[in-house]
Amino acid sequence: MRINTNISAMNAHRQLGANQMNSAKSLEKLSSGLRINRAGDDAAGLAISEKMRSQVRGLNQAVRNSQDAISLIQTAEGALNETHAILQRMRELSVQSANDTNTLADRTEIQKELDQLNSEITRISNTTEFNTKKLLNGEAGTKVTYTHNTNLSFAQISDATSVEAGVKDLAITTAATKATHTGAAVLLSDGAAKTVTVGGHIISFTAGATNAATATAFINAVNTANIGITAGGNDTGIVLTSNVFGTAGNFVISANATTAALGITTNATTDTSVTGTNVAGTIGGVAGTGSGLTLTGSGTHAISVTFTAGANSVGAKGSVTVTKNELIVQIGANKDQDMSVSISSMNINDLGTQGIDASTVSGATDAIELLDNALNIVSSERSKLGSYQNRLEHTINNLGTSSENLAAAESRVRDVDMAAEMMEFTKTNILNQAATAMLAQANMAPQTVLQLLG
Repeated sequence: MRINTNISAMNAHRQLGANQMNSAKSLEKLSSGLRINRAGDDAAGLAISEKMRSQVRGLNQAVRNSQDAISLIQTAEGALNETHAILQRMRELSVQSANDTNTLADRTEIQKELDQLNSEITRISNTTEFNTKKLLNGEAGTKVTYTHNTNLSFAQISDATSVEAGVKDLAITTAATKATHTGAAVLLSDGAAKTVTVGGHIISFTAGATNAATATAFINAVNTANIGITAGGNDTGIVLTSNVFGTAGNFVISANATTAALGITTNATTDTSVTGTNVAGTIGGVAGTGSGLTLTGSGTHAISVTFTAGANSVGAKGSVTVTKNELIVQIGANKDQDMSVSISSMNINDLGTQGIDASTVSGATDAIELLDNALNIVSSERSKLGSYQNRLEHTINNLGTSSENLAAAESRVRDVDMAAEMMEFTKTNILNQAATAMLAQANMAPQTVLQLLG
């Protein structure tokens, strides 16, 4: 029997220490709710769970990013809703002005309201913002600028997705023409009331006592009727010219005995068709499609430009500049998981309403066409914004699902199973008590040596 080294006591002491350490770990896990409180608890699990945590937090932030983007889009769309209402009112006024029951004074008052409404469209475009970021002035989307080019009266983006940024050189290869007809000599002087049909409009006048007087009476009747056709010339030949360039101004002179006597048809039975020519040219060196004085490109040159009448000749016509300023929305937890949002400029130059003049019947009629085009532009932009919003709503749903599933996976790695850990804690407590009791017994064992000494 040895008393200097109590192996039993040492063993009991070692087991007690191990039990106490295990008990402390269980207590830490139960109090924190975490299975991994430090790298030593599970080195690989810690690395995996931290990566999962970063993904979960990134996904949750991406949800908030998407919600902010929806708010931005709704702000822009709400402003365009008011622009839509303004354009509808402007069209209503133009239709009213086109009615010849209005006097010049009436049309002047109508024009005043149109001018104010145009100013409001400009204000909305320049001041609509989200978090101090301008939305409708082109800073958040694709726009074309041409203020440096006096050859143009209007320019706009026709396809914001396809068009590429940069300088686009312009050229006219075929000048636009107006539908124009020059008649033969007038041979009508019976002083009787006459009617002819020009461009689908009935023109009534009274023939004069001379050919010259008849020509003057007819010319005045056409010009007074405001049918989009201007009459000129004299009894040696009446000239009828469309007010607009290109094929949009084509018109037909319906033949009858009066038109034959006026010299504007070859006979009393054969109608005369009068046609104009659309402009032809290139945008960025690529041939575009002409309509009147407007030339429209496609693909990477998808812009539409309208030349002034003064610039309507063959040759180079300067350039326009296209800029693309897209908003980037981070809709994922990782690099390059984003989407682009483009909001086009929506001022009166982009909508083409800057030159509206409803002070005449023909001007009001032209305004109706311009406003229809502007309404289509705004409708298209609002539709695009709506598609962005719908996409982002689905993105939010997907991100939420991904975050939930990833958080569940992270929890299985990082969080403690309270029931299982409580079982472990109970076991270590019992072992602690047993080890303490056994250590006491081991410490008592050497005392039996005293019996040998007695």
